[in-house]
Amino acid sequence: MADVLPLVEARLQSALGEPDARAAVTFLGTDRIEVLRFPASGQEGDVVRYATLGMSAQPMADPTAALADPVKGPRAELLLSVRAGAADTDKVLRPLAVLAASPQVEGVIVAPGASLDVGEPLWPGAPFTSVLVAEPGGLVEDLELDAPLDPVRFLPLLPMTPNEAAWKRVHGAPALQERWLSHGTDLRDPSRRSVPLD
Repeated sequence: MADVLPLVEARLQSALGEPDARAAVTFLGTDRIEVLRFPASGQEGDVVRYATLGMSAQPMADPTAALADPVKGPRAELLLSVRAGAADTDKVLRPLAVLAASPQVEGVIVAPGASLDVGEPLWPGAPFTSVLVAEPGGLVEDLELDAPLDPVRFLPLLPMTPNEAAWKRVHGAPALQERWLSHGTDLRDPSRRSVPLD
């Protein structure tokens, strides 16, 4: 079976340019996860992007299945976009790697609408400990693989405050996204306050 990761890295670079930094994290019993940092450039001059590389090496398995299928199943990598310079967001590398390893470690399937919680601030002083997984296809197109492999989807992560995460559990992801939209929330602001939820 062809190695998926070089194809994934090529797709990321074609969409986001050359990474200017990368960090690798290995958790006990899992494959290595890298996080690539893509510097601010072009039309969005102040937005830095972080992308995982390694999560898509294995398909995500249904946690209720007796045996994990080594070929079939959804594949994904994670993307986070934040405004540069307002916070030490480069410290997000390890939390992002933790989230990318969660399908292997915890047997979860990461999909749009899901909440992922790292249990600590995403970076020093961050008002966020969790993220909402958004719909793929906007920033980096899905990477089609040879059958029978599922395509690799690049899932954007939207940081949530604890209040937003709690509200989302009750009202659902679409309602929270609608609230962000109606209040003009800048989801790339690394120090933004919670959207009004009353």
